[in-house]
Amino acid sequence: QVQLVESGGGLVQAGGSLRLSCAASRNTRCISTMGWYRQPPGKERELVAKISTGGTTTYADSVKGRFTISRDNAKNTEYLQMNSLKPEDTAVYYCYADAERPVQGMCVMPARAYWGRGTLVTVSS
Repeated sequence: QVQLVESGGGLVQAGGSLRLSCAASRNTRCISTMGWYRQPPGKERELVAKISTGGTTTYADSVKGRFTISRDNAKNTEYLQMNSLKPEDTAVYYCYADAERPVQGMCVMPARAYWGRGTLVTVSS
């Protein structure tokens, strides 16, 4: 089982910046894609950004040009740099990682998603 722990959430004024971190532990060798989802108050969870093992990134249209996702594979950690924050970015942000199952030194499909517990980001106007 992969364990994910987020940090870096908090309260910030509109236009400000925050950096979220997500540290993975246990069976990290089989992790592939990592990313961030968010769930605004009263709304469904939505993809914010994701990054492959090789560094290919995907962003939601609403955050393009403002958010940057990155990862440090040696540290099993991913980051979400959030700039020019808006009140509509207020949400609980969840880290996720896709990982196959480690069996006798190999990574065996299918992959499954693992989730962190979430960190609250509040952007005041």
